[in-house]
Amino acid sequence: MAPQPGYHSVTTTHDRTGAGVLVVAEQLRRAVPGGIGAAGRGLLRGLTELDRARRPRVALYVSRARVHPDPLAELGYDLVTSPLPSRVLTRAWDHALVRAPAGFGVVHTLSLVVPPTRRVPVVVTVHDLAWRRFPEAYPSRGRRWHEAALVRALRRGSHFVVPAEDVGRELVAAGAPEGAVSVVPLGSDHLPDADDEGAAALLDRLGVGGQFLLSVGTLEPRKNLERLFQAYAESRTSLPEPWPLVVVGPTGWGDDTRGREGVVLAGAVPGAVLAALYRRARLLAYVPLGEGFGLPPVEAMRAGTPVVASPVPSTGGAAVEVDPVDVGDIAHALVQVATDQSLRDRLVSDGRARADRLTWKASADHIVGVWRSLP
Repeated sequence: MAPQPGYHSVTTTHDRTGAGVLVVAEQLRRAVPGGIGAAGRGLLRGLTELDRARRPRVALYVSRARVHPDPLAELGYDLVTSPLPSRVLTRAWDHALVRAPAGFGVVHTLSLVVPPTRRVPVVVTVHDLAWRRFPEAYPSRGRRWHEAALVRALRRGSHFVVPAEDVGRELVAAGAPEGAVSVVPLGSDHLPDADDEGAAALLDRLGVGGQFLLSVGTLEPRKNLERLFQAYAESRTSLPEPWPLVVVGPTGWGDDTRGREGVVLAGAVPGAVLAALYRRARLLAYVPLGEGFGLPPVEAMRAGTPVVASPVPSTGGAAVEVDPVDVGDIAHALVQVATDQSLRDRLVSDGRARADRLTWKASADHIVGVWRSLP
């Protein structure tokens, strides 16, 4: 897929990837890597699927490992490891006390965490600017960090990769040169094979038998769970049975989500178990206030699960879209998608077609094109 009009790379005959690419992968060291971590792992997997002639030499730059052997070694890339622990290293990058190692032609960051470099072009991945759009959904400390990180990224970055055109427009408005922004949609094929036994055991422990609705995401205000729970409470009596709503994801911050009738909090689960939960679920309900892309909908689509979602970029018209601040609209969609078989069949077909178009190999190929276009 070529870069989107208005946000593109400048073609050049000089290929810096011959000296190798250093990927700043510190997000993968986080206790909760989140969607950024999933996207980073997806990209790294996609790079391995490219033809050898297309794939440049890539190494990962990270803080020292807490355990040995280093769990990131399983990704199959050379590791350039700092002796500093994660928190100290990222603060040192913030204050320009530590630079990225030399010897590479391009530095690529998986997030807004951008180390300074020695006159090497830096490609920065910007997943969203949601803290600006929804400041009330972020703690004040988080807003301050994101804003400072964006300023550093705009100063240190040579080129910027975003998952959707809306994010590109926001980034240009924030100060990025329009010609230095490339739109690269994320993939959908990053989850491992489904662990049906693990999912069955989890549901049994949670007391969930039979069918259920599913929601996936970190428990925090931006995910709009309070309105989803209200909508679920409204719709529950209109379902054929009072199917529970299983919520998968780590605890973030904000409102208490416990004590809701029919709502079952599963916490974070392994990727293989999540893949099996998607396959078993009656539908996925994903109604954040906003997202730069939104991975759970396309994960569900790949599994053949109908989706109710906010108008996030990932869905591509293959979900029933709802107004995330309209509880009644969400409730109506939950009932409709849970019970209307003809609608469900169409959503499954459209969703699978959408997911098939979103592969990490295609994303990786596009990223390599960005690297090779750098002047």
